Amino acid sequence: MKYRLVALDLDGTLLDSSMSVRDETVEALQRVRDRGLQVMLVTGRHHVAVYPYWHQLGLEMPAICCNGAYVYDFKERRPLTGDPLTHEEARGLLRLVRKYSVSSMVYVDEAMAYETESEYHPYLLNWSATLPEMLRPRIEKVGCFEQLIEEADTVWKFASAGSDVRIMKAFVEAIESEFGLSCEWSGTTRLDITHAGNNKGARLDEWIAGLGIAREEVIAFGDQNNDSEMLRLVGMGVAMGNGVEALRTCADWVTGSNDSDGIAAALDRFVLAC
Repeated sequence: MKYRLVALDLDGTLLDSSMSVRDETVEALQRVRDRGLQVMLVTGRHHVAVYPYWHQLGLEMPAICCNGAYVYDFKERRPLTGDPLTHEEARGLLRLVRKYSVSSMVYVDEAMAYETESEYHPYLLNWSATLPEMLRPRIEKVGCFEQLIEEADTVWKFASAGSDVRIMKAFVEAIESEFGLSCEWSGTTRLDITHAGNNKGARLDEWIAGLGIAREEVIAFGDQNNDSEMLRLVGMGVAMGNGVEALRTCADWVTGSNDSDGIAAALDRFVLAC
């Protein structure tokens, strides 16, 4: 199969445990680009937290952000297409966040916001602090989410987390029954909530159709449940060795972990050796 596009999840896939892209991966991606393939980042992140890696890799393609909520063009510095939460949905979600006392961040316009720092935030905040100022994402502490939502032009998603499985399941059930929104698990305790119908696979499918690229001409990499639609969609779905069992089961191939040269090895095998 001659592939035309490589689609890559970020956390747990392209990024190793130190939130870096391994040198071997950078080199392999450059080699596939030299062969004429395009590389696209497909992630649960807000675009401001995608940009440092897009910039590092010297990519051209826009990125699919917030689990398919939108496509962002870094060259034009604007979303190209997307389905954000309505303000009514955001207000309702916030009511449930308060009811279930779930730690959350709200992704709006050009920033990720939180009210109270929790055990889940240092991971992102510490990473951001290591970046040059020109690449540093806007991660802001706000006084109250209610005001943030009212003042925002666009609410992309809620990123919520909690270690109590019973509470998180009840939270998801309430969201789905009251609003019918998309709830995607991006980790064992992390939940991404977006407008109904948004997922990585659906947005990627829409994007490649516009480019005239067939599903079979895409090779995609992921590690979590929120990557499943994408891996099932494409011609070659590759799960990382550190990925959740459900994703490894549905993948066409399982490569090494994100702390190994798993991506480079799979690209060598399925793209560069052809």
